[in-house]
Amino acid sequence: MGSRLARRLLAAGHQVSGWNRTAAKARNLVGLAVASSPRAAAEGVEAVFTMVTDDAALRAVTLGPDGIIAGLGSGAVLIEMSTVSPTVVRELEGPVTASGAALLDVGVSGSTITVEQGEASFMVGGDTAALERVRPWLLAMGTAVTHVGPLGLAKTMKVATNLGLAVQMLAFSEAVLLAERAGIPRERAVEALLKSVIASPMVKYRGPFVLGQMPTDAWFKVAMIQKDLQLALDQAHATGVPLPLTSLAQEWMTKARSLGLGDYDFAIVFDVLARLSGAPPSTKPGAS
Repeated sequence: MGSRLARRLLAAGHQVSGWNRTAAKARNLVGLAVASSPRAAAEGVEAVFTMVTDDAALRAVTLGPDGIIAGLGSGAVLIEMSTVSPTVVRELEGPVTASGAALLDVGVSGSTITVEQGEASFMVGGDTAALERVRPWLLAMGTAVTHVGPLGLAKTMKVATNLGLAVQMLAFSEAVLLAERAGIPRERAVEALLKSVIASPMVKYRGPFVLGQMPTDAWFKVAMIQKDLQLALDQAHATGVPLPLTSLAQEWMTKARSLGLGDYDFAIVFDVLARLSGAPPSTKPGAS
């Protein structure tokens, strides 16, 4: 996702430097000036975008002598776009502010395909003046920007969005298999559902996956959606919000991993249910 967002900025004519823990991924971006460290990537720029795997990775690239914050100049804006805990983002506010820079947290809604097409949307938490300064860059990468409140709330909004992905995919899988086992060909069931009122953008993207079109390079691996579901469950525990469907989706994702399907896109939950239903899976063993 991060490389595709960077590619959008490059395509819009912006000068972009970057750093990735896997150097080859950064070098594959034509036009990107590859920096030697996170600090070097942040030095002398107006804005820094971060998108990493989890809380530990975010701390690793932002803190310390070679971290992003050490390279931030006065007046710069750090735009944190990872799906991580709101707590870790708020931990960064003090050090960022002390450097004279501003911090925004941003949730990205969209698949790799929507990002490539420039159709992602952004949820933003933090200072509105800082947001207005970076809005042109966000709109170079996507179509919509929504300010949701103070710093950290964009992470909450992103997690709230992502729990819906897993829940929807589980429900879609149930619907397809119920129709199929009653005698409707799987292709016709998927076609009917994708033309129905339940056809959200996510369902439209992943519906074909259950017909043997699972991508070899997973868009959103099982382990990653589980991380997001756990973030949702942790926040629900802290705020007293029951999330019964999220808990159920998390259990089924764990079942997918127990069956050796963890490297697939989370849509592989369909295969877990298919096995239990006596229906053929959407993928062949080893096809991820």
